[in-house]
Amino acid sequence: MSIALVLEEKNRLSLREIDLPHKLEPGDVRIAINTVGVCGSDVHYYTHGKIGPFVVKAPMVLGHEASGVVTQLGEHVSHLAVGDRVCMEPGIPNMASKASKLGAYNVDPDVRFWATPPVHGCLTPEVIHPAAFTYKLPDHVSFAEGAMVEPFAIGMQAAARARIKPGDVALVTGAGPIGIMVALAALAGGCSKVYISDLVDEKLGIAAQYDNIHPINVTKSSVADVIGSGTGGWGADVVFECAGAAASVQTALEAVSPAGCVVWVGMPVERVPMDIVLAQSKEIRMETVFRYANMYDRAIELLASGKVDLKPLVSETFAFADSIAAFDRAVEARPTDVKIQIRLQGS
Repeated sequence: MSIALVLEEKNRLSLREIDLPHKLEPGDVRIAINTVGVCGSDVHYYTHGKIGPFVVKAPMVLGHEASGVVTQLGEHVSHLAVGDRVCMEPGIPNMASKASKLGAYNVDPDVRFWATPPVHGCLTPEVIHPAAFTYKLPDHVSFAEGAMVEPFAIGMQAAARARIKPGDVALVTGAGPIGIMVALAALAGGCSKVYISDLVDEKLGIAAQYDNIHPINVTKSSVADVIGSGTGGWGADVVFECAGAAASVQTALEAVSPAGCVVWVGMPVERVPMDIVLAQSKEIRMETVFRYANMYDRAIELLASGKVDLKPLVSETFAFADSIAAFDRAVEARPTDVKIQIRLQGS
């Protein structure tokens, strides 16, 4: 039995013992969890009990953004060592699937993703995980940063899908955690500057602390007008839609340049209408993002190089014993909060 943060049902969390897998297979590693980030999907399961077709029907351990220390190796593991500081990719595909063979394992229908019903997550002191999806952290990358690799990988996936060219001007709609991650990935990918839009000044202020990220409050300015003024009337070469709202979907189509690209990152709760004729008249390219594939190595390298600094995005860190309070804080959705983390051990 292991102690874990368990979602018993909608709106009810417990920090209690639960029976979790403990057998170490030849290709696995055993990991002592250090830090886990609280993701919007974790919070949504807590408050709604489901996300789309994924419904919590039995008690489930939450958490999927994690870092820790390797404590035991499976007999076939050679690229890691006991004592290695690591972060873990939470989605494990069927490596024999067509999606995996195509290199798009993130869309494998058989993927088993931490804290996605019925799969348990990692908010527990120890986990077993495939070594192939466990990544060593450089010595100067903290556990807190390691636990941020998972959401940053989404930003990396978005930037890669956009096929950014050096000097591109980008717009990100939505200054939540993923929006800011996408903006940072776009800059690292070659954009000269990134505009970011939102309704809330506090969120925009957090994004604006980074060089070359320019905030737009949509309640005070027209995004299309600001982008037009900043690009000589041409528009943004790339727009990343991260808000998942009908208004921002329209904004993305209006702000993108002719022959530009819109990357759909945010997931609307309800169906959203789209002005297809406007998109056709500009002959824009559209790309979609679902999690990430083959991005962890690249994300870690960027953090290690210092080109991307995620440390300012950690708003508060709670002890494991206070995990329920951490989730309740995340439910508050304070405008000054970006990422809430839970530390299970160490520093």
